[in-house]
Amino acid sequence: MSENLDRLAAQGVAVWLDDLSRERLAGGQLTDLVREQRVVGITSNPTIFAKAIRSGARYDEQVQDLARRGVRVEEAVRLLTAFDVRWACDVLRPVYEASDGVDGRVSLEVDPRVAHDSAATVAEARALWWLVDRPNMFVKIPATQKGTEAISTALAEGISINVTLIFSLDRYDQVLRAFLDGMGRAHAAGHDLTSIASVASFFVSRVDTEVDSRLDKIGTPEARDLRGRAAIANARLAYQHFEQACASDQWRALAAAGMRPQRPLWASTRVKDPAYHDTRYVDELVAPGVVNTMPEQTLRAVADHGRNEGDTIHGTYAAAQQVLDDLEAVGVSYDDVVRVLEDEGISTFTASGNELLEQLETELHTKRAAA
Repeated sequence: MSENLDRLAAQGVAVWLDDLSRERLAGGQLTDLVREQRVVGITSNPTIFAKAIRSGARYDEQVQDLARRGVRVEEAVRLLTAFDVRWACDVLRPVYEASDGVDGRVSLEVDPRVAHDSAATVAEARALWWLVDRPNMFVKIPATQKGTEAISTALAEGISINVTLIFSLDRYDQVLRAFLDGMGRAHAAGHDLTSIASVASFFVSRVDTEVDSRLDKIGTPEARDLRGRAAIANARLAYQHFEQACASDQWRALAAAGMRPQRPLWASTRVKDPAYHDTRYVDELVAPGVVNTMPEQTLRAVADHGRNEGDTIHGTYAAAQQVLDDLEAVGVSYDDVVRVLEDEGISTFTASGNELLEQLETELHTKRAAA
């Protein structure tokens, strides 16, 4: 067991893996990471699944069965991904039980093509929740305007939700309100609040990628000095918003009724710029009650040489706000950055989903023809 990962866990950071494939499940690698690297949860997305199914021969037999049954491609994708998530939930079930349902969670995302349709998103969430049928599953819903409506409705029905693709502080505030609204409705409907969980996935490295490209175009010394500072500042301020929400009367009343906190989850934590230290989006975002989901490369880097310096969020809020103010002063619009990132995030996941559908349609057709 890595001492660095032990220290992170001791400081209240839940280490999750941002990757899932049947190869990892069948080969026992996930079990090894849970046992040896402090992994207590898993996230996935359409891009991850598209890559897994494209490159993994372990899906062939199930695809053959689906082809023989004449299953349509959209449902075939649901069945393939739900199989993996159900399996991963079973691997992580001991973690779920040992943590009293806090960790041991596995996420499966709704079809990103319905991200701007609240009713369709809710219908998809219900279907996935029923299909996987594991208490330690999260249904992932993108934090679009319509997505926040779906989040509230799904939570009200007792469905545990991972809110994904959060980039802006304003959108995060909407997510927090949707969480409280959903949990309030669940309580009024008589649901056991302790059985409903949620995390809010705030994306990190993509913010630096977008902001740094704009700073490079501006090219002034003041702009260059701000490179690599936006993402961490943005995430730290998100934690401040989380703390403010926790202090509200509505939150406290629901917590007294059994509501669990909607933990902030740091997503997109792989460092993309080689000029930056490869564990910075873990080292600089340590605080109690957060989740950090990492690709395996980042996870092993943290285990090997993470710069663990304790809580790196509290006491930084004023400096973080100054970074955002300075960005505006040099000509980088925060509102435009986060709008572009949200649009690109939905577009990327939709493209991956479409790629997966096209690829699987070809395989189903080929196997039907050969049968």
